[in-house]
Amino acid sequence: MTLFIDGDAFPNLLKPIILKAIERLKLKTYVIANKRITIGHSKHVEYLIVEAGADEADHKIVEMVELGDLVITADIPLADRIINKDAHAIDHRGELYSVENIKQYLTMRNFMQEMRDAGEVTGGPKAFGSKDAQSFANQLNAFLQKH
Repeated sequence: MTLFIDGDAFPNLLKPIILKAIERLKLKTYVIANKRITIGHSKHVEYLIVEAGADEADHKIVEMVELGDLVITADIPLADRIINKDAHAIDHRGELYSVENIKQYLTMRNFMQEMRDAGEVTGGPKAFGSKDAQSFANQLNAFLQKH
C-alpha cells in the first residue's frame, strides 16, 4: 500500500501524527500539492509539486493511485474518484470514505455549493482542533491495522 497526501490545506496538527505512522510502518508516501508542503523529514516521503491550478494535485493523485492505496484528503470529489479506483480515502477529521457513504457526502457537498452559488451564506466548516486530530489518528490507526 502506498499513502498519498493531498497537500492542499493539510492541517499542521496532523503532520506529526502522519509522520509517526509513516516511520513506524515504513510506508511509501507521496505528498502532492501545487506549492511546497512539508510534513517532516523521512526517507519514505516524496514531495511532488504540480502545476498551479485548482485540480492539478487531484489529477496527479488519481493518476498515481492504485488498488488498495490510501489517500488523505478533505476534497470530497477527489475522494469519490479514489473510491472509484478501489482505493481508500480518509479526511482530515477522521471520516473514512467508502462505497457506502461517498455518494451521500458528494450530494451534500454539491447541495451546499449550489446554495453558495445562489448567494446563500452557509458559513464554512468549524475550525480544525485537537478533537479532530484525535479522530483522524484513531481512524488512521484502525485502518492501518486492518490493511
